[in-house]
Amino acid sequence: MQKRCKRYKKDAKLVEHAKKYALDEAVSILKKFTATKFDQTVNCAMKLGVDVKKSDQLLRGSVALPKGIGKTRKVIVFAEGADADAAKAAGADEVGAEDLAAKITGGWLDFDVALALPYMMKKISKLGKVLGPQGKMPSPKSGTVTENIAQGVREFKAGKIEFRTDAGGNVHAPVGKLSFSAGDLKANIEAFIDHIRAVKPPSAKGIFLQRVVVSATMTPGIHLEVV
Repeated sequence: MQKRCKRYKKDAKLVEHAKKYALDEAVSILKKFTATKFDQTVNCAMKLGVDVKKSDQLLRGSVALPKGIGKTRKVIVFAEGADADAAKAAGADEVGAEDLAAKITGGWLDFDVALALPYMMKKISKLGKVLGPQGKMPSPKSGTVTENIAQGVREFKAGKIEFRTDAGGNVHAPVGKLSFSAGDLKANIEAFIDHIRAVKPPSAKGIFLQRVVVSATMTPGIHLEVV
């Protein structure tokens, strides 16, 4: 705490570190944190009871939050012909094939999500070395490789989020902005937690949701009480 700024120390007094809060109370505390010059992103992080050494216990996917994330995401699409036209009509920011792949190979990464039609995967497989470390490589597991490209574009631009287990067995994702109403934040957090609970690997044993924490960009974390 000695290295924390005065604002953080003030906010930390609102949270009992060892306590697990009901979601309503946690969101209420989030809304009481000191305002900043920018609209902070609210994040939800979960420590899962999975063995990361076992591939069948690693989670990766996407979920559409009911209230969005408070940000219009920049979505690009790898497609050709009628599929490319459908992607553009749905609001994709960039659409292309080999030309778009070459642009990315050249260093352009100014986008949030990359979608692709299944038939494009062979053509863009070489981008794995570039987009993989960025977490932006299209994948069926994350819902970013899809036959229904128009729906995919609309969902991801509206706030559909991706998640994946990290090396420590954690998943985390943005679930809105601090300016959201308490009801909207609660709806998004519940949707994310419920989705992760629903995709529990069958081989995972013991307590699955071991720890759930919500926080904003520059605030202390609040531990949630989950069943």
